[in-house]
Amino acid sequence: MPRSKLEVADIFRRHGDAYRQKHDASLSTVQRRVMTAIELCRTAALGGHVEQCDHCGCQRISYNSCRNRHCPKCQSLARARWLDDRRSEVLDTEYFHVVFTMPKELAAIAYQNKELVYGILFRAAADTLRIIAADPKHLGAEIGFFAVLHTWGQNLLHHPHLHCVIPGGGLSPDGARWISCRKGFFLPVAVLSCLFRRLFLEYLTAAFDAGKLKFFHTLEPLWQRRAFLRTLAPLWNAKWVVHAKRPFAGPEQVLDYVGRYTHRVAISNNRLESMDDANVSFRWKDYRDNNKQKTMTLTGEEFIRRFLLHVVPRGFQRIRYYGFLANSCREQKLARCRELLANQKPPAPSDEPPAPEPTKDYRDQYQRLTGASLRECPACHHGHMIVIGAVKPVPRPVPFPDTS
Repeated sequence: MPRSKLEVADIFRRHGDAYRQKHDASLSTVQRRVMTAIELCRTAALGGHVEQCDHCGCQRISYNSCRNRHCPKCQSLARARWLDDRRSEVLDTEYFHVVFTMPKELAAIAYQNKELVYGILFRAAADTLRIIAADPKHLGAEIGFFAVLHTWGQNLLHHPHLHCVIPGGGLSPDGARWISCRKGFFLPVAVLSCLFRRLFLEYLTAAFDAGKLKFFHTLEPLWQRRAFLRTLAPLWNAKWVVHAKRPFAGPEQVLDYVGRYTHRVAISNNRLESMDDANVSFRWKDYRDNNKQKTMTLTGEEFIRRFLLHVVPRGFQRIRYYGFLANSCREQKLARCRELLANQKPPAPSDEPPAPEPTKDYRDQYQRLTGASLRECPACHHGHMIVIGAVKPVPRPVPFPDTS
């Protein structure tokens, strides 16, 4: 897709200072760092290097990226690296995509307790899948899967949910055989929904009783246990959304598809349409209106507010692995899964020389992982850009023209 002319960074550079001044007291340290990182990404403030084409002599300055995981411009290489690491883990079996959604009534509590409540969301969804899958009435197997946290909807409002990608089967309790799901069917979503609801509310109540939840502003009355339980009461009988999407067409399509989910940020640059001194317009898909593509216009202040809703706590893991894909047993259990699925085992060591160590240069890594070259001359498209000098960072925390 062609690179959008307008970027999230442009919006933060134009409207960020005014937002800071107006919302200084409510901005967290992490949100401030995200704003600054996005504003300075690929500008003279971070330094860079000068490149020259070895064919036509064209020169350009390439400024360094901020590498912040919330920055829309800094996810391509991270996504490619993650996908490369996952390729060896894909099994020759059907794959399923299950989405667990937190009720909107809990969104405010989750926002004020991100690390804790998002962790409960992971735990409740993972326990739900493992418990139901282990039940002989359903599958009777140990499954493996990974889950990715998203906190946004198409309109950028707070909408926490998990995308879980799951092979269609698992290991028997004794590890002696592979138990496959029925073709095109993983687990009953009604059963998953009921258990997910119970586990989530139980874990949330336990966290309250342990004094781990915090409540501010309009939520301050929830410090009282009776008020807290009264808020949760309607949710015990509400329908919680667990959505099983159509199975993937085949194992080879799993990584291409999930790559869209793993390193996505709240909004990509290619959805932005326009910006002026007051407003920002972007495209969004209205799922409640037959998935129609629409344009939404927000003030610059409101756009930044919605974007910052999705900044996760420092060090928080947005991608987590469970079952036979858990980090502690992944290699051993995946080998057993392949054996039971009658897949070809990894080739035995040969006399051929070992493959060279991957280069640490990000441009070579990017080309190896994506097939796209960052070295090709943008002018003649024949030569290669060679680094001929360094650009020192400009020690001023002010906006700079983006030349990326």
